[in-house]
Amino acid sequence: MSFLTNLFRKKSINDAISTAQQEEIHGSGGLEKNLGVRDLTSLGIAAIIGAGIFSTIGSASYNGGPAVVLLFVFTAVACGFAAFAYAEFASLLPVSGSAYTYSYVAFGELIAWIIGWALVMEYAVGNITVAVSWSGYFTSLCESAGWHIPSWATTDYVSARNGFESAAALLKGGANMSDLSQSQLENYSAWNSAPNLGGLRMILDIPAIIMSILITALVYIGIKESKNAGNAMVLLKLLVVLAVIVVGVGYVNVDNWHPFVPNGFGGVMAGVSSVFFAYIGFDALSTTAEECKNPQRDLPRAMVYAIVICTVLYILIALVLTGIVSYKDLNVNDPLAFVFEKINLKWFSGIIAVSAVVAMAGVFLVFQLGQPRIWMTMSRDGLLPKRFSYIHPKYRTPTFATIITGFFVVVPMLFIPSDTVLDLCSMGTLFAFVLVCGGVLKMQVTPNAPRGKFRTPYINAKFIYPLMLVAGAAYMFTQQKEAAMAWLTNEREMYGVEDLLHQVNDAQVADIQTFLARQDSAGFAGAGNVVAAYLEGLDGDKYAQVVNSLPVSDEIKYESGWHLFKHKIPMWLFVLTCLALAFLTVKHNLSLIPILGLVSCFYMMAQIPAKSWAGFFIWLVAGLAIYFGYGFKNSKLARRG
Repeated sequence: MSFLTNLFRKKSINDAISTAQQEEIHGSGGLEKNLGVRDLTSLGIAAIIGAGIFSTIGSASYNGGPAVVLLFVFTAVACGFAAFAYAEFASLLPVSGSAYTYSYVAFGELIAWIIGWALVMEYAVGNITVAVSWSGYFTSLCESAGWHIPSWATTDYVSARNGFESAAALLKGGANMSDLSQSQLENYSAWNSAPNLGGLRMILDIPAIIMSILITALVYIGIKESKNAGNAMVLLKLLVVLAVIVVGVGYVNVDNWHPFVPNGFGGVMAGVSSVFFAYIGFDALSTTAEECKNPQRDLPRAMVYAIVICTVLYILIALVLTGIVSYKDLNVNDPLAFVFEKINLKWFSGIIAVSAVVAMAGVFLVFQLGQPRIWMTMSRDGLLPKRFSYIHPKYRTPTFATIITGFFVVVPMLFIPSDTVLDLCSMGTLFAFVLVCGGVLKMQVTPNAPRGKFRTPYINAKFIYPLMLVAGAAYMFTQQKEAAMAWLTNEREMYGVEDLLHQVNDAQVADIQTFLARQDSAGFAGAGNVVAAYLEGLDGDKYAQVVNSLPVSDEIKYESGWHLFKHKIPMWLFVLTCLALAFLTVKHNLSLIPILGLVSCFYMMAQIPAKSWAGFFIWLVAGLAIYFGYGFKNSKLARRG
């Protein structure tokens, strides 16, 4: 076989199933079958209702206003389409490995490895965000109980350094300590108060690290113990979420819902990483297939149940939050607790904080369950050392892979900011969703392809999908013609506040301060003579008017050329994918549901900043180096010749 052919060698359905059934690592047997549809639904809810509803919903609401509910609906529909594809594969391949195994059968070894490596980003790297969010709530609880944890012990090194530099720049520009945000104050304090060891500041998130170790130990012990703990966490957080809705609805002021879309569609989509992060847990269910009593029946049901239940709760919570306070006040790490403090229900805010600690621990638990089982499956296929597929004879879990997963969370947590990994985590997950939907489409056009008990409902998209593209293009070039043409011609765009101020030096900041004080003495004085605070308080039209009048060059005010175009590359990839898919749909009569799943997930990928795409590709390149250095030659398919 040629080198290129070997890259895309595929596993058969029988191979994938028999590997799981016959694998006897060190005589320890397989995984313990202990999960039913209720347990799986509970695990799905445990993964979905966590950091999203207790933390990232705040920033998403700040960007999109009350219309963030539309993003929740869109994301849920996209995940629902992807869930059909996952369910079809899960009924066909009731084994661990999730999208990795599905891609191995549909596309071949190289794509399977890429997906497996991307899933490392989803589970292990995504848990950094969960752990840091958990630490924030836990620290607040300790403070309310009178136990102070030093700020240097509740953040990572890079966040503390960047926050210190940002705060120092504002102070140099005339700001007072009271003008700094809560995050800047905490990081400024962390950097200044951190103990030194050999010239290195000792800054690390101790609560997050301890929680990560304890949950990893629970996952190590067994699936039954993890299931029981997860079920208890789900019950508690569902009760609290329902209580938030019931109590909060009495304080809703409908005037806060106007305007409903304050920042336009772009503002709504700006929260795509935050909102999608709330949903990524449902696919973790497919990694537990070998521990299900009846995976072909229960996995599809559990995925759909979990998505529907959680979407309804997310929409209600978003409406309550944006109804109680203005969306402008919700850019905080603990939005639920914050809102009830604002209406003087501090006792209820404390209950929310306690439940958030439990809820996010539940999310962490599900993610830590998923990652070791993917590595275990990759090891069985020879793509990773055999140690990763070792199953403990007593606990019946992939123990070595579980320990390594713990390291993959704890070590990067020391130096990688959580906001950096949020986009990367969403990228890895969306990429997996796209390929799983693509795998279902490929099976539909492959002659005599095996099919599982559950099949995605077939709707011929031959005419429907191309007409949808035509309708979308017609809308853009009639109702949004100016914006569409500006995008196509790469017309220059005005920088936002943060990017604008990043480019000016100290002398230019002083000139801007003098200019603003002369032009708008009352408004600028009210901002404490801080340029950033003044500009951030302006609406879109007023901001453009003020920035255009500033005494700096257009190069500082506007982004143009390649620097602007590179941000559009993901969307161009999306457009080209849509066109290619239209051609294949007409040619092969493809099914509508997996097409919509692939397109909607790719669209959300295109909304993630280009710099995160660059980070994602760097991660994939590192994974390919491991594959060609070890997996390619040690693959079981390679040994078969």
